[in-house]
Amino acid sequence: MPKVFTSEKQKIGEIGENIAVKFLMKHEFSILDRNYTKKWGEIDIVAEKASKLYFVEVKSVSRETLDNVTHDLPERSGLFGRAGTSDYRPEDNMHPWKLKRLSRAIQTYILSRKFDDREWQVDLLVVYLDLKDKKAKVKVVSDIIL
Repeated sequence: MPKVFTSEKQKIGEIGENIAVKFLMKHEFSILDRNYTKKWGEIDIVAEKASKLYFVEVKSVSRETLDNVTHDLPERSGLFGRAGTSDYRPEDNMHPWKLKRLSRAIQTYILSRKFDDREWQVDLLVVYLDLKDKKAKVKVVSDIIL
C-alpha cells in the first residue's frame, strides 16, 4: 500500500522524492525501492548503478518554507536567486539519531534482500523547490558516513 501524505510538509517531501527519483533515473540509476519502512527507520530511496547499491535520503525544502524560516534573518541573494533566503541548509537536519535509524533500516534491507555481498553507500539529495515557478534544484551530498 503506498504511503499517504497528509500534511503540507509531507506533500513537499513527496514532491521532492519524486524529483529525486527522476534525477537519479536521468543519471542512469535503477530504482529498487521507495519508502522502505520499518519501525526502527526508513529509507527514502534504494537505487542501483553498476551493481552498487545507493541508499538515498531526500531532504526537500520549498521557497515558501525558506521564506518562513528566514523571516527574521538578514536579506541576501540566496538559493532561488532572490533576497530573503539565507544560509539555511536542509542537510543539517541529518541528526545523529536520524543517521542511526537510517543505519538500522539499511542493515535490515541488506539482510532481508540478501545483498550482504554488495558494495553500497549512503547519499543525500537536497531538493530545493520553487512551487510557484515549478522549478527545482537538486544538490547531491555523496557517500555519507553513518
